[in-house]
Amino acid sequence: MLFDLRGSGRRRTVKIVYVTLAFLMGGGLVLFGIGGGGALSGGLVDAITESDGGGNGIDRVRNEEQKAAARANPKDAELWAAAARARFNLANSGDNVNTSTGEFTESGVNELRSAVRAWEEHLKLAGNKPDPRVASLMVQAYSALSQPEKAAAAQEVIALDRESVGAYTQLALLAYQANQLRKGDLARDKALELTEPDMRETLKGQFEQARAQAAPQAADGAPTPTPTPEEK
Repeated sequence: MLFDLRGSGRRRTVKIVYVTLAFLMGGGLVLFGIGGGGALSGGLVDAITESDGGGNGIDRVRNEEQKAAARANPKDAELWAAAARARFNLANSGDNVNTSTGEFTESGVNELRSAVRAWEEHLKLAGNKPDPRVASLMVQAYSALSQPEKAAAAQEVIALDRESVGAYTQLALLAYQANQLRKGDLARDKALELTEPDMRETLKGQFEQARAQAAPQAADGAPTPTPTPEEK
């Protein structure tokens, strides 16, 4: 049986299977799920812990409350984060999503733009402590708005907070998608460092494929970071 882990070879096989599945799931979210223009829910944890079964009316009231609170306290970073979360949730509800196609409607796109504006106000005030949970929603919002550079920046907040293989893997994929090869390479190296030694080659091969897809676009004229003295 595959999950009889008494043999070292079988243990290694199971590890490789899980790493590959994790990479494919992360890659699907980055390369196919988000950024495709479709309506997006929040992260899995957010979906489980924050869903209250309310409809568009409840979401709209919550959004207006958070917006008013943020405007009344413009220097409060937490209120801006709450406003960003409320606007993102509203973008994914009711008439803001075309239920037939799964696409955001014009009003949904406007709510996403409002969400990222609130997030950017939060970033100005939060200093080196931006909210990583709201950042996970903003990764999706920026990707849906076709702003991969900002999606990568939001994912970096998550990676620095979680210090996990999955977070750095997704950061690498987003950075490559944005043609930020240097950032992608740094995230890739960190993900590999955090990965168990016997799984690194498998994960490394997946990263090489993602980078190869980004490199031709960068060569075609997309801006790439200026090499540091160490890179020259």
